[in-house]
Amino acid sequence: MTKIAIWCRHDGDNIIGIGPNIPWHISSDFKRFRRITEGENIVCGQTTYESFPNRTLPNRKIYVLTFDENYVVSDPQNHFVVNDARVLKDFAEPLYICGGASIYKMFMAKQAPEIIVDSCFHGELNPKLKGAPVDIGECIAKMQKDYRQISPNYDEDNITTTIWIKKGEFVPQEVLKHITLAIINH
Repeated sequence: MTKIAIWCRHDGDNIIGIGPNIPWHISSDFKRFRRITEGENIVCGQTTYESFPNRTLPNRKIYVLTFDENYVVSDPQNHFVVNDARVLKDFAEPLYICGGASIYKMFMAKQAPEIIVDSCFHGELNPKLKGAPVDIGECIAKMQKDYRQISPNYDEDNITTTIWIKKGEFVPQEVLKHITLAIINH
């Protein structure tokens, strides 16, 4: 099984959210995320899951990590409640880690993904949003220490996207090909 972390962070401060909100709205960022994850298995936390329109993303299996054993998902045939991340350790298919910050931090510390799709937004944060900044600085520090960039910089709409792999890891070429094509075919 290959684990892939996919995020978009703000340049300089590694913020991925203000409270429960993404502090920018770039259509190409959402489209890139859709192209990469469509038809795939994704894992996210409860807050991220609840931020999806209608609590779903079409054509994906969604695994919602939550401490709430009675949590109810919107589509029980395609969405699944996971109360213990260890059950995902030996997941048979590629698994895309899609946030939020606590989920990224947990996977980076305990089940390090083999691949990271690192998107970095270079614009201004939405100043109207209220709430605490949510950052993944410790994930970025680990990425820079334990991973190596294997792709050129792909720039679109003030967002630079790169692909990183864990040093010393073998990664399936079909997974890398899928990710690369999803990034460059916009």
